[in-house]
This record gives sequence, structure tokens and C-alpha cells, in this order.
Amino acid sequence: MCSNRRVEHTRAMTPPAVPAAPTGRSAVVTGAARGIGRGIAERLVSQGYAVVVTDVDAAAVQATAAEIGAVAGLAHDVRDPAAHRRVAEVAAGHGRLAAWFNNAGVGDDGRLSELSEDQVRRLVEVNLLGVLWGMRAALEAFAGPGGDGSGDIVNTASLSGLGPVPGYSVYAATKAATVSATMSVAAESPRRVRVHAICPDGVQTAMLDEQDPEGLGAALVHSGGRILTVEEIAELAVGLVGTGRVVRTVPVWRGALMRTISLAPGVAAKGTALFAAQGRRALRRG
Repeated sequence: MCSNRRVEHTRAMTPPAVPAAPTGRSAVVTGAARGIGRGIAERLVSQGYAVVVTDVDAAAVQATAAEIGAVAGLAHDVRDPAAHRRVAEVAAGHGRLAAWFNNAGVGDDGRLSELSEDQVRRLVEVNLLGVLWGMRAALEAFAGPGGDGSGDIVNTASLSGLGPVPGYSVYAATKAATVSATMSVAAESPRRVRVHAICPDGVQTAMLDEQDPEGLGAALVHSGGRILTVEEIAELAVGLVGTGRVVRTVPVWRGALMRTISLAPGVAAKGTALFAAQGRRALRRG
């Protein structure tokens, strides 16, 4: 899912990814019609997974499935718990479900006082509840018929979930909750189930493009230097599969900075204007 403000983007048609030899494993990627989700799905296809891609945009996800060689492209509202179970059933029909990527999210920016009630509710329901329902469906599938009790869950979180981010107050809160839930579920899951969160800084996606360029949030995102690419985040997200790493920040130094700032949010608030000014200069240059 993406923000209410829609911007039409064109993408050059690329040939379907050349899949590796089938592995007998399937994978699910939510929010995969475009952006990071699509990048993740392309890599999984190239590694021999039977990939089920889902998105709230039915037409776009079906087109993506055909373009990248996924086995199915499903319309999927991640706010619906039952919908996740149906997706898991489809994936299990193509091989043992081995990996589930909770990538779907919305990115409405703005101060808490500026967001509508509908925006606040949608941010919480998509970004947090959607991840919780997805993790639960994946855990059930890993342990259920056709599963072998093992699997990986990768949640797309954000560096904004590691510290104060004025201008993204509700969005950041949902990502902080995602990081917390990831760590807790990782600790309570069976030994052969691995749960991860990837926390990137700003990534060049349609979601970022749709945010208010004059807003405080956009200025702070661009204060950290280079905007990351979909390709590098997708590669790192897939690279978490099979590892014991629970939280991966990108870039690492920015993650360390955010964690340090979170220890003294009052002091950090005083630096907001400085960081925002730096970000606005970067936006003007770019």
C-alpha cells in the first residue's frame, strides 16, 4: 500500500528474472507491486523460490508477477488477518513455505496534529497490524501441514523506528513497534524459525516521492546524506534469510546515531532545526 497522494511513475519493462533451478521452497512478499517488495521478489525468483507476490493494487501486482516470473500475484489487504492465511495456502501449494517478507506499508508524513484520524488509523493498521498478522500466518504455515518447522520472516521496518523523528511521529511509532515485535517474536519462536527486521534510512521509492517536499519529515530524511536504492535494500533483506541477525540497520552508522539520539530525545529535539536545514539544502541541490 502507498500514500493517498498518488504520483504516476513509469518503469521500463524488464524481462522476467531468470529463475534458478527450483528448490521446492516458496516465499511470500507483501507490498510487492513495486519498490522494495518487487526488488525482494526478483531476487527470490532468481534463487529458485516459487514466489507469491501480493499488494492492495491487484492490477499492478498481477503485472509484476508476470514480469518477474513469480508464481502468483494476489490482491491482498494486509489489514485482514484471514487474507494472510489465504496467501499462505497459495504459497504452500507451490512448495514448502520457507520465507515470508512483511513489506507492505504506508508512509503518510506529517506531525501528529496534522494527520487525519483516517491517516493515523491506516498507518497503525497497515504498518503494525499488517506485520503482526503476517508473522502469525507465517508461523502457522511453518509449523503446519507441508511445513518442516523452519522458516524466515523478514519485516521491513525503518531507521525512524529507532529514535525520535519529528514530522513522522505516527509512521515512526509504527516502525518502532515493528522492531520491538520482531525482537520479541524472534525470542519466543522455535529454534528453527528466524525473525528479522531491516531498518533502512530513506529509500528512493514512490512512497518517498509522494511525501511533502516542504515538510519537516522530508527535510530530516534528506539530512542523512545519500538516499538508498531499492536494489541495495532488497539485496540486504534477502541476505538476512538463514542468518541469526535480528535487526539490520542501513547504513550501520546512521542506525548507531539513531540509537544514541534515542537515549537523549530532549537534546535531540534541539538539533532538529539544524538537521532540517541540512536536509532542505540537499533537497534544493537534488
